[in-house]
Amino acid sequence: MSENFRNPNSTDDVLGSPGTDAVVFDCWNTIGVEGNGSCGELVKFVHCRNCPVYSAAGLQLLNRPLSPDYRAEQTAHYAARKKLTTPARLSVVIFRLETECFALPTPVFQEVAEQRPQHSLPHRKRSLALGIVNVRGELLVCASLARLLGVSETTAHGRRGHLDRLLVASWNGQRVAFPVDEVFGIHRFQQDEVRDAPSTVSRSTLTYTRGVVLWRDRPVGFLHAESLFAALNRGLS
Repeated sequence: MSENFRNPNSTDDVLGSPGTDAVVFDCWNTIGVEGNGSCGELVKFVHCRNCPVYSAAGLQLLNRPLSPDYRAEQTAHYAARKKLTTPARLSVVIFRLETECFALPTPVFQEVAEQRPQHSLPHRKRSLALGIVNVRGELLVCASLARLLGVSETTAHGRRGHLDRLLVASWNGQRVAFPVDEVFGIHRFQQDEVRDAPSTVSRSTLTYTRGVVLWRDRPVGFLHAESLFAALNRGLS
C-alpha cells in the first residue's frame, strides 16, 4: 500500500471534525486514476469512485458549511424583482408581392410550393381567379392576391412580374393557392408591435390590413385573414 494512502475505512482525515470546513483529500488526483495510479487500493477497488475515501470526500463537499457570501448572493437573487417578458403571440408567414411585403397568420398556410403551370378558366380574364393548378394531385383554384390588394402586377418594364412561389392556404375548410414573388418564412411578433397602417397605404390594401409591423427595418402589412378570405371567396364565386 502506498504511504500516501489514508485508511479507507476511516473518514476522519477526510471529513475533519463535524461542522468544520476541512480540506478535501483528493488522492484520486495524485495517486489515483487521475494521478499516477500508484495507489495500492486500485487493485481492490479498480477505480477511485468505488473507494470509501472518494465517497467520504463527496459527503464532505455536500455537508460543508455555507459561506456568508453564498447566502447573501442567493438572498439577493431571489429577492430581486423579476422582469417578466410577454411571450410572442403572433406567428406569421411573411411574403412579397412585387415590392410590397405582407404577412398572414401561420395557421392559414398548409404548404409553400414551387410555381407550376396554371390552366386558365374561361371568361375569367381579369377576375381574381388566375386558373387551376395541380398541387399533389389536387386541383386548386389559383387566385391573384395582388389584384385583391391592389398591388401592381407589372415590373418596371411593363411586363408581368415573375412569381416564384405558390402559397397553399386553407380557411374554413376551403383550400386556395395564390402565387407570390418570394416567401421569407415564419416570424413572430409581439401584439404591441403591430402599428396602425399609414394613410399612404392604398384603399384596397387598407381594407384587409390589421396593421403594420417592422421586419428588417421594412414595413410589412399584417393582413386580416377573415376579411381577406371572405373577399377571395366572393371574388372566386
